Amino acid sequence: MPLTNKIGVIAENFRVGVRDGLRKAKEAGAEGVQLFARGELDPAALTPGARSEWRNEIASHGLDVSALCISFGGFGLQEGGANADNIALAKRALELAKELGTDIVTMHIGVIPYDTESAVYADMRRACAELCRFAESMDGHFAIETGPTTAYQLKSFLDTLGGRGVAVNFDPANMVMVTGDDPVRGVHLLKDYIVHTHVKDGVRYLAVDPREVYASLDYTFGEGGKVREMVRAKKVYAETPVGEGHVDFDAYFGALADIGYGGYLTVEHEGGGDPEPSIRQAVEFIQAYR
Repeated sequence: MPLTNKIGVIAENFRVGVRDGLRKAKEAGAEGVQLFARGELDPAALTPGARSEWRNEIASHGLDVSALCISFGGFGLQEGGANADNIALAKRALELAKELGTDIVTMHIGVIPYDTESAVYADMRRACAELCRFAESMDGHFAIETGPTTAYQLKSFLDTLGGRGVAVNFDPANMVMVTGDDPVRGVHLLKDYIVHTHVKDGVRYLAVDPREVYASLDYTFGEGGKVREMVRAKKVYAETPVGEGHVDFDAYFGALADIGYGGYLTVEHEGGGDPEPSIRQAVEFIQAYR
């Protein structure tokens, strides 16, 4: 069955600033953009007039906003003492998202501990429960990006929140590169929560604890930091052009169709070199399924 999903790109991935990124996104064939809620789009700094100008700027390119993205930095939502500020940032971002025409804010929250009795787990759950209630009051979603945690563990965590205000941004490459999880199985496990997706590819060279990739409050890097250095040197995993890595896109797109996912397929490029050819290649790769 041909894909009917709209294609997005992350404007900032072009590394030319947001305005030029919008232009390049349109030229690459995208129908929407994911934008970071920081810098030029910092919700705390945007006046009502500036928000209106951004809406007009985006619309002038014939683009939608697929989602906003926020970065908590540090340990995500693991550190309870920092979560009041993190929650405030997230709420401002969702308010901005609604003004820009999207209901979705994506985020990395950190590695969810297996120990559900731990203080870190409790802090993460408490923060996400508050965000869940807020998002539902706004008819929106905070979407946790897959990668640091297996699909099964992420679903188990989400099921404790009692709602769908905190959902999933499904990134298949993060799964194959970090946890070694099967994206197809992950799509079916998380089908009730997926509200946004990324299109990215990669290879995994070596299986390591995900906490070596995503720093974790309750974890000391193994072998005196040697494994962490291997991660940084791209000896554990690496991003590849879409279609050349370990993601089986025939099966992945098929799984999304099976669960009735109708949202955006948004290209994410985090590799080195000139990003524009890679982003264009990824857009063309998706278009070939139409």
